[in-house]
Amino acid sequence: MVVMATQEILDKPYGFIGLHVGVGKYSSTNEADYKDACRTACLQAVAALKEGKLAVEAVAVALSALEEAPCTNAGVGSNLNLEGEVECDASIMDGKSLGFGAVGAVKGIINPSQVAAHLLKKELQGPTSVGLIPPIFLVGDGAVGWASQNSVAESVSNESLITDKSLAAFNKSKAKLDRTRLNTVAHNSHKKRRIEDLCVYEDSYMDTVGAVCVDSEGNLCAGVSSGGLLLKTPGRVGQAAVYGSGCWARNQTEESDVGVACCTTGCGEYLIKTMLAKECAEMASNRDGYSAVKDALQQKFFDASHLPSNKQKLAGILLLRAMESKSQGREVELVWGHNASSMCLGYMSTENQRPKIRICRSSECVDVQETHPVMIEGTVERQDKQKPS
Repeated sequence: MVVMATQEILDKPYGFIGLHVGVGKYSSTNEADYKDACRTACLQAVAALKEGKLAVEAVAVALSALEEAPCTNAGVGSNLNLEGEVECDASIMDGKSLGFGAVGAVKGIINPSQVAAHLLKKELQGPTSVGLIPPIFLVGDGAVGWASQNSVAESVSNESLITDKSLAAFNKSKAKLDRTRLNTVAHNSHKKRRIEDLCVYEDSYMDTVGAVCVDSEGNLCAGVSSGGLLLKTPGRVGQAAVYGSGCWARNQTEESDVGVACCTTGCGEYLIKTMLAKECAEMASNRDGYSAVKDALQQKFFDASHLPSNKQKLAGILLLRAMESKSQGREVELVWGHNASSMCLGYMSTENQRPKIRICRSSECVDVQETHPVMIEGTVERQDKQKPS
């Protein structure tokens, strides 16, 4: 495992955003696109923080920017399901209120994260005047209708969300699936292959986007957005919309001087069953970020007894820990880990002129079935309470 850390002494309050596009296989032909998407998202989120926006608003801004980037598997350019349609999942969690909002399998919406953020906002407002409890998780046509009724998002055509890249990937994989089905019938094979089993080896199509943030008031937030698996069954919902699986956030409390925000990427079915975002965030409450990411991936994911032991399990985690005390000031630790071939990262504070963008690569040939090699890196920023004299 590899760990990278830097420390920067800051002399005034600041906000911090970290985000990921991954896991995936980034080649020289598309690496620049992913870096540009991360750069734009960081700059827009930090601009929001500088305007005094809270962490939850900055995360929503970052996710929207990533959804509008055609190279990501979120919003425009998302994977197509088995029927050639874009269906997206998204969720966001506020560390101050522990509020949560999510949408699943929504069609015809460019920014599903905005709908999730608005559901969160409505939840925090409490029951309606007639006592109805606002929903926190909506799916399919119900989510699209709610978004339209609340003027959150306008519906667009399915064709407007499809890019040349996503259509080419669909056609290639659909042809492969059709050939597999024909061969199975011709040889009267009893071995059946589920569409969702593509997640076992097609890691190039699982680049969920996520963001974690702390604002100048110490509030934390995490959010994720995804187009899901390529050739997924229509109506399938992945971890990006499921409570505790795609994202988790909690502010500093009287019981713990550590605030945490975490988001995940990888095979959605496995991430749901392990609630990996929540598990990692809770571990980070009583240990450093490196240990939390390492132990969460190994103990809660790879070694999970309720997951198949003979399957390749791919996952990535982005974790933010924020600590603040009267004596030591504020410390922000951002750690990321994954066992796929690569993961694109970006992070920036309000003190930075430009974001730091990095594609973190592990071995080109990852044999997860045997050793689960994990690449872990991170950065630390500290802000002293007293300015230098």
